[in-house]
Amino acid sequence: MKTVVLLSGGMDSTAALYDARARHEVAGAVSFDYGSKHNAREIPFAKWHCDKLRIPHRVITLDFVPELFESALLKSGGKVPDGHYEEETMKQTVVPFRNGIMLAIAAGYAESIGAQGLVIAAHAGDHAIYPDCREGFMQAMAEAMRLGTYAGIELLRPFINLTKAQIAARGHELGVDFSQTWSCYKGGKIHCGTCGTCVERREAFLLARLPDPTVYASTVPLPAKPMPSLKSK
Repeated sequence: MKTVVLLSGGMDSTAALYDARARHEVAGAVSFDYGSKHNAREIPFAKWHCDKLRIPHRVITLDFVPELFESALLKSGGKVPDGHYEEETMKQTVVPFRNGIMLAIAAGYAESIGAQGLVIAAHAGDHAIYPDCREGFMQAMAEAMRLGTYAGIELLRPFINLTKAQIAARGHELGVDFSQTWSCYKGGKIHCGTCGTCVERREAFLLARLPDPTVYASTVPLPAKPMPSLKSK
């Protein structure tokens, strides 16, 4: 299948790029610059991998997001919280309907270049505190993309049954250089090591029993995973 990959430059989407290349014809990869604190750190890595694999890479700027939306993830927002990725405090980093906006744009782009599939690195560890990561949302978007395009664009989620540790293992198997990826939501010179995405990244390499090539500002003990909240289901 001819596909387009949503590519942030993070661990999951980069592994998904390599996985898609192993399974399909990758017609292009799309990154979104939506004014997050870490866009400037992660997008160059997305380009680095596309250049390496000789895959066309497009960066789509969403200037309206930091102007109109509220989120601690944005440069226009407040401080990114530390702690485990699944803590309720991480709701502060939700960018309203971000996945819906990006999927809609990428679906139109995919159809325009003759692709039939759109790859997103959604996985089993995606968190219920993010409404646009929930299974019901993804199924609805998949159906909307299928019905709303002549090509019947298919939403492909190759990692939906994998944990982040398993994604790290799959990426390692495919030869992904994870030192050329970015996770930290704070967007500093190096990974902070304490925000939710850094904690998740550190956990993934640890559980996968793989060397972590990341330089962190702090390697304090990882926080315990919080108990599931019924309100977040």
